[in-house]
Amino acid sequence: MQTLPVPVLPAHALPHARIRQRTALVASADLNFRQRVSHVLTGLRWQVREAEGGAEAWAEAQASPPEAMIVDSWLPDLDLNEFLLDFRGGFPAVDVVTAEGTNAAESPRGPYRQELLYALRTSQESDGVAWNRVPAMGARNVVELPKVDLPEADAPNASLPHVTTPPVALKPTRIRPEQAAANAASADRLPGLVGDAPCMLEISRRVRLVAPRLTPVLIEGPTGSGKELVAEALHRLSSRSRKPLVAINCAAIPESLLEAELFGHTRGAFTGAVQGRIGRIEAADGGTLFLDEIGEMPLSLQSKLLRFVECGELQRVGDNETVRVDVRIIAATHRPLAAQAQSGAFRSDLYYRLAVFLIRTPALAEHTADLPLLVEHFLARLGREMPRKKVDERALAKLQSHGWPGNVRELEHVLERAVILAGDNPVLTAREIDFGLSVN
Repeated sequence: MQTLPVPVLPAHALPHARIRQRTALVASADLNFRQRVSHVLTGLRWQVREAEGGAEAWAEAQASPPEAMIVDSWLPDLDLNEFLLDFRGGFPAVDVVTAEGTNAAESPRGPYRQELLYALRTSQESDGVAWNRVPAMGARNVVELPKVDLPEADAPNASLPHVTTPPVALKPTRIRPEQAAANAASADRLPGLVGDAPCMLEISRRVRLVAPRLTPVLIEGPTGSGKELVAEALHRLSSRSRKPLVAINCAAIPESLLEAELFGHTRGAFTGAVQGRIGRIEAADGGTLFLDEIGEMPLSLQSKLLRFVECGELQRVGDNETVRVDVRIIAATHRPLAAQAQSGAFRSDLYYRLAVFLIRTPALAEHTADLPLLVEHFLARLGREMPRKKVDERALAKLQSHGWPGNVRELEHVLERAVILAGDNPVLTAREIDFGLSVN
């Protein structure tokens, strides 16, 4: 997949050794907005990272705090004002500017504020010139965008055009019907759930419908298909998002310890319990409990979990007192749980309590058209700590011909392996795409 070309700088504007590259975060659900602003900031010697929504922007900032952030006037997953207020508290040193060119939530005015305003104004004034021909993410052709000519200057803002008025509003552009459909699909997709295939958009639709409720949700899908991402989206869009999301993998903990992990235990309850501790359920009080691989839970423990689901009370191991806990339960499994409930391998009464609302995550083979989007997403993530790489057409064709038994998780690992094998080469070729089936 090719990406937008970096702006061409005049010779006299090439960065000097003493000029440090700054980092900016652009948060918007609008792909064109992110591309326009990122293009101009790149020409101003910024390293730019992009986020499709508030939650993704927060995660990017936690991974590596930027010096500045530009936020669009609307976010698809979070209330803008609440997000800005929380972001200001979590990252007080970041210079935050909204798409209207205003200071956000009393963030500090950074030394490069003028460059941020210049990028906003230039990108907005360029709207309707060439931006309406920018391909949707995943397209192979690259459109030449307007160049940004920089005057020679060492001071960050000395010779940039002085912005004294707010940027003009975006002008409507003529967009082809097929691009309008692609943009509409991207807008319907929740940030973090990569893919515009109908099955992926259906997941986003179901998450939006059920997230604000307290309804238990069961997520079914093959291993590596993104069930945990769906659980995180459900919690993020719920009224419990300010409380913890506590996850436990029922298949990863031995049966003898799983009960204590879930419900907690008192001191001396069993050999090695030198002190008491609360369990994962109690730790999620007020928030969300994610029971991953619920189909692996032993039948003996399912009855105790059923009692908690029914009455909201639990007993720690070794304790006679009950504790009342308020949690929203989300469960996930790769097994056909309905069939197991009918055969008796899983308690049917517990199944019907957990499967009030079903969400199915598809295998990657069911939406291979999303492969370019997923490749771009994972390469961008891998590019946080090293120079970002691209894939050539033969490498992409090799990826598309694979069956992906390990689904999206396998794709992520294959790309990480390819990035390591490529070394300093900025482009991944078919030679670096190794599925681990044989030694090259």
